[in-house]
Amino acid sequence: MSFFLTRQPLINHQGKIIATRLRLHAADGTNSASVVDTLNGLNDCWPPSDRSIFVNFDSLADDMGLLDWIAPANVTFELPGAPFCTDHTAAFVAALKEANLSLCYNFDAQAAQVFGSGAAFRFIGFDAASFSPAQLKALLAKTQPYGIPVAFNVDTQATFKACMDAGMTAAAGWFIKQPTTTPAKQLNASQAHIVRVLNLVRKNADVGEIESALKQDVALSYKLLRYINSAGFGLSCEVQSFKHAVTILGYNKLNKWLSLLLVTASKDPMAPTLMHAALTRARLMEQLGHGLVEKSEYDNLFITGAFSMLDLLLGVSMEQALESMHLPEPITDALLGNGGLYAPFLDLALACEAGDGATLADQAGMLGLTGDQVNRAQLGALAFADAMEM
Repeated sequence: MSFFLTRQPLINHQGKIIATRLRLHAADGTNSASVVDTLNGLNDCWPPSDRSIFVNFDSLADDMGLLDWIAPANVTFELPGAPFCTDHTAAFVAALKEANLSLCYNFDAQAAQVFGSGAAFRFIGFDAASFSPAQLKALLAKTQPYGIPVAFNVDTQATFKACMDAGMTAAAGWFIKQPTTTPAKQLNASQAHIVRVLNLVRKNADVGEIESALKQDVALSYKLLRYINSAGFGLSCEVQSFKHAVTILGYNKLNKWLSLLLVTASKDPMAPTLMHAALTRARLMEQLGHGLVEKSEYDNLFITGAFSMLDLLLGVSMEQALESMHLPEPITDALLGNGGLYAPFLDLALACEAGDGATLADQAGMLGLTGDQVNRAQLGALAFADAMEM
């Protein structure tokens, strides 16, 4: 396997995900032929969404072989200046124009040569860790004619705000993991109600009792049916009622999908973005567990991933969020950082969001997983989260 993928969401000033940024972490000496062969092999699980997917090729900076990738239509090639400053630049630019690719130039010291090469860029990317807000504003004024400005590697809410104030159209990074408010002392009424329904399902309460609890919140019932009937669920028939859902799914599967309602109960402006991240983690952990844990554990891996951002989504501490929920011990242990069966899967899901390819490879190795298995699971998880957005 020639590389591992890590990802960042690209978020606009309204807090909405408009694209995903993937970074390739290849071993030293990896050539483009190996990378392209692997990328072509991933096309069958590539997210089909219209949402752009930036793919960073810094590790293959001056190798024209990357153009042999039969890239899906939603891909934007993210390139540094190096390939535009060689003896083969004219041929490289001609090949880019022939392929009619969506391009993002990662702004660097070669900017003058890059902008003079004749290449057409859709985006200009700026590393927020390398430039101050004032520098970004000045650079934006100079580069605006060449492409839409976006910021990368934005790790704090303050940096995100500064990038938006400087005129960036969007920013990629995990600043959304920072809480925007002081944690509350308890769940709000809507959240507490969902927890009560979840606990009824986990206790295998009578269908009528659970249905009565659901009917106390019409919006809750409606949202549950929307999720069950969504493209991400993949049922062959439409579920018309809660009783119908129990008949088709059973209590265990219903528990999984009711858990999503708690994830969506937040009123935070960033909630849709956080939910997308949580759903991606959930599906990723579920997929990574195939063949490594018992089938009966798959749904619990999903719930662990989905609940891994409950503190941010609900605005309470993780301990407070879990206090009134009767979750299986392995889920609670993983979410509270106490190890256990599911913890390595959560650690691997978190590593897919970091920028350290070596750590990601180590985490995958601990579970005996290859880069191809992790990459395919991650791309499939992104497609799932996209399909679940409503």
